[in-house]
Amino acid sequence: MFYLKHIFVINPAAGGRDATEYVKSAVKSLDIDYEIYCTKNPGDATEFVRSLNGDGEHYRIYACGGDGTFNEVASGAVGSNNIAVSVFPCGSGNDYIKYYGGVEDFRDLESLIDGVETPVDAMSVNGKYAINFVHFGFDSACLMTMLKVRRKWFIGGKNAYTTGIITALINGMKHRCRVIVDGEQIGADKMLLCTVGNGKFVGGKYKCAPLSDNADGLLEICHVNTLSRLRLVTLISAYEKGTHLVDERFKKYINYRRGYKVEIESLTGKDMHFSIDGELNYASRFTVEILPGSLKFIVPKKLADKLNIKRGVALAD
Repeated sequence: MFYLKHIFVINPAAGGRDATEYVKSAVKSLDIDYEIYCTKNPGDATEFVRSLNGDGEHYRIYACGGDGTFNEVASGAVGSNNIAVSVFPCGSGNDYIKYYGGVEDFRDLESLIDGVETPVDAMSVNGKYAINFVHFGFDSACLMTMLKVRRKWFIGGKNAYTTGIITALINGMKHRCRVIVDGEQIGADKMLLCTVGNGKFVGGKYKCAPLSDNADGLLEICHVNTLSRLRLVTLISAYEKGTHLVDERFKKYINYRRGYKVEIESLTGKDMHFSIDGELNYASRFTVEILPGSLKFIVPKKLADKLNIKRGVALAD
């Protein structure tokens, strides 16, 4: 299979250091036609990728950064027939690709370049796109702290989400909002947290949606009622392992659904905070809808063989 061009999109601000030289060094020995594009500001990657849609050429585009960079790249490619996307991990967080296994598999460039394209779902969220998760309540309260400390020693980096959890235990335990899934309210008007998504992981290591299938045309919704701090501490351990949906201790607290459309309304009279793939947003109302098979994602060849992922619709022969 031949592709006219492979494009590596780098966010110099992702992670703890500028990955530009690392990416240049990694790709220069590859026998492919490639381009390196460095983003200039937030949203630039989306506009760049979108400019390539339908131009008659075929592209494979790799987000060189974390989940935020991948969201921008993927947002520009949603619905495209001539663009497939993937991740060459360089950022501090790579939650989406953990759906497929270890991050190291995506650092094998030869395997990634020869990867298998497969259609996956995306989500529309108030005019934006989400690929991994939309979450709100306790999780987005964690994110508010995480964004503040992510570049700080010890409490930042890989520990940033844990730092966020500790802070949210103090001031993020109760959130007043209504969650409607396909016309039916789930849970009460007060909750601890809710996640809506396609992936499996948030916060680097928390397996919030262990049953997720990112290509089944359905959203995974996990709504958690309010509970005590002591009970939450035990829940966090199960939440990290992905056993919270089957743990009898949490049965009365967790409302789990699959659906096509989720409507969320703040009941405080003020905007509420929510996260789109790690980006903090604010609104009094927002809607999440599934976009089945709207994105072509590249799984590294070795990993695709291991997981028995078959090649989807080819962009070019």
